Amino acid sequence: MQDVRRILGEHFMLKHLPPSDLDSLAHMASTRLYKAGEPVFLKGDPGNAMMAVLKGRVRICSYSIEGREVVLNFIIPGEVFGEIALIDGGERTADAFAMEPTELLVLSRRDFLPFLARNPEVCIRLLEVMCRRLRWTSQQLEDVNFLDLRARLAKRLIYLWDHRSDATDDSKRCGVRIQQHTLAAMIGTSREAVNKQLRSWEVEGVIDLGRGSITVLDRSRLERIVRQAL
Repeated sequence: MQDVRRILGEHFMLKHLPPSDLDSLAHMASTRLYKAGEPVFLKGDPGNAMMAVLKGRVRICSYSIEGREVVLNFIIPGEVFGEIALIDGGERTADAFAMEPTELLVLSRRDFLPFLARNPEVCIRLLEVMCRRLRWTSQQLEDVNFLDLRARLAKRLIYLWDHRSDATDDSKRCGVRIQQHTLAAMIGTSREAVNKQLRSWEVEGVIDLGRGSITVLDRSRLERIVRQAL
C-alpha cells in the first residue's frame, strides 16, 4: 500500500493532494502485470478504468479492415491512458498492448469519478492530459498529409529520443527501443521504406542501428530535415 501511495504522490496530476486523499486513492487503486504483447484492452471494450504505467511501455494502436496497424501513441512510465472512456463511460476507442513486461496502476471509473467530483484541480489536470492527446492527434494527421516520409521519420525519432523511458544522466546514449515495423506504423508507411531511410542515415552518421533499437548521433541533422520540410 505504501508503494502505491508513493507512486500516486509522485504523479503530476496528484502530487498536490493532501496525504488523506492519497491514502483514499491508494485504497481504490490496484496493480496489474502484463506480459509482452498481451492486450490491456481492445477497441470496443467497456471503458471502466484509467491506467498509469509503473514499469514497461504500452502501445496504443488501431487497425484497418485489411489489418494494417496504425500506432497512435506509446505510453511510458509516469503517464496515464484510458482517460477518455473513463470520463464518458463509452467504449474504448483503440487497442492497448504491453510492449514488454509491464506493470500498470488501475483506477476504476466507479471509484475515481466521485473522487474527481471532490477534487476540481485533479479534473483540470486530467483535462490537460486530454488536450495534449488531442493536440498530438491533430499533429499526427498534419504530418501524414503535409510532410514527406523523410521528415516524418526524423520528427518521430526526435520525439522518441526525447521520451525514452530508460534514459538516465549516466546513459544519455541509450537507444530508442523500437521495432522498425512499429516505427513504420507510427508514420503511415512500410517497414521497407523506413529501413531504407534508416540505413542511409546510419551510413551518414546520423543514427546508429542496434538490435531492436536506434541511437540518435546527430539530432541537429534530424531537426534540420524537419525544418526544411515545413
